[in-house]
Amino acid sequence: MKAAVLYSGGKDSSFVAVMLQRLGLEVELVTANFGVYDSYVPASKSAESLGFNHSVLEMDTGILKKACEMILEDGFPNDGIKYIHKMTVERLAETHDIIADGTRRDDRTPKLNVNQIRSLEDRFGVQYINLDSFGHKSVKMITENLFEISKERSNKDNSSDFEVEIRTMIDGMGHNSLEIFPEHYQTRVIGYKQ
Repeated sequence: MKAAVLYSGGKDSSFVAVMLQRLGLEVELVTANFGVYDSYVPASKSAESLGFNHSVLEMDTGILKKACEMILEDGFPNDGIKYIHKMTVERLAETHDIIADGTRRDDRTPKLNVNQIRSLEDRFGVQYINLDSFGHKSVKMITENLFEISKERSNKDNSSDFEVEIRTMIDGMGHNSLEIFPEHYQTRVIGYKQ
């Protein structure tokens, strides 16, 4: 069986990919891109370092634009990122039987709620897998033992999550994304621990 893992190159999506592979599934890592910035490059490097196939899912720029408008209207990114995540997962559900991502129990965004997951599985006849039974501390403990991880202040060149293209588009619309997104650090998997 084949599973598509929505992949950012970070420890959470890398962990779910390795877990599914070790359970015997054929795993393809997929990074969404909206054509605004080549945000998939760091994820591609992480996938290669772990020996996984990686592909780029070309998404409609209109989805990104709507998310940016939501973020600008709200003054914070949560609902816009959740919208992009939901649209991307649904797009993967059109072509895959199993969709997975690295969202954890204590994540606020991006995250599908239980009703959205049930709806997705019913409408598309798919299985959706995430790390909902794992909290941040558990994932941190497991992934620190499994992967070599870099931790850097978040920027366009070290991350492949939705935020990269959102920030690029918001800045291109004449706004300052730094006023909306708080400074934070990003992890990226650079290989397996030896």
